[in-house]
Amino acid sequence: MDASDKKLTEQIIAQNQRLLQNLDTQRHCSCEVRQLISEITGRSVPSSTEIRVPFYSDYGRNIKLGERVFINANVMMVDLGGITIEDDALIGPGAYLISVNHQLKPEHRKELQLKPVVIKKNAWIGAKATILPGVTVGENAVVAAGAVVSKNVPANTVVAGVPAKVIKKIED
Repeated sequence: MDASDKKLTEQIIAQNQRLLQNLDTQRHCSCEVRQLISEITGRSVPSSTEIRVPFYSDYGRNIKLGERVFINANVMMVDLGGITIEDDALIGPGAYLISVNHQLKPEHRKELQLKPVVIKKNAWIGAKATILPGVTVGENAVVAAGAVVSKNVPANTVVAGVPAKVIKKIED
């Protein structure tokens, strides 16, 4: 990342923090919440999408939200590496979606590893679940409350635990 990219990123983060402070500390109707989230993400949030506050992100510009998405209160999105939430997904209260990690080697510890998080159509992320960098949660999958997901979740399955493991297949 060159100096001009770093400066622009810092400016976006500063703007994001101002918008989030306004979002999370003032009273807003649902259309105002969507408008502020649209400013944070740099793209329009569908009117069918509902976001409960407080809502947190570190960067904001790399969040993509589909139609009829529901995001409950106290969700944190660390989105520098990209977070996509497809149509009809549900994100439980206090969930963490993290697309950024650090290097293991001490001399490179402050260097970032960016890996996108993707939540596919109709997936459900339970309360206080953590989705780690590079994970895709498959269509119709369920992540149990409190799970820590470090590997992709197959479609139509339920995962639970730390680390999360498939505990059930969802039958039609």
